[in-house]
Amino acid sequence: MNFFKSIFGSSEENNKKSLVWNPLNSMEQLDEIIEESRSVCAVIFKHSTRCGISRFALNNFEASYDIPEASAKLYFLDILAYRDISIAVAEKFDIVHESPQLLLIKGGKVVHNESHGQIDAREIAKFV
Repeated sequence: MNFFKSIFGSSEENNKKSLVWNPLNSMEQLDEIIEESRSVCAVIFKHSTRCGISRFALNNFEASYDIPEASAKLYFLDILAYRDISIAVAEKFDIVHESPQLLLIKGGKVVHNESHGQIDAREIAKFV
């Protein structure tokens, strides 16, 4: 039953915590994120809005995320709408593009990178 809830949702979702996502929708933000990451960790979630696996990973991430807002800033990148930014992220941080994908940036560098089923909010908390 939990498997279906994580895919299709449930009435309990109305009670879940709401995360503050900052849209990543301009190239200029990449340099800002790098600079920002010197004082607070930045998390970029690269998401395909047409992919069920990506939706599943996002739902699981949101359900288990428990990092204080002051410790990490969340960025959401819709890779279908902003493909050029997604490619720039891969190039700027020297990573292979995947979707869904989560990057944790600290001190201007990617210190942790996960994709698909490996995306785990509890795991990234270890790096914050």
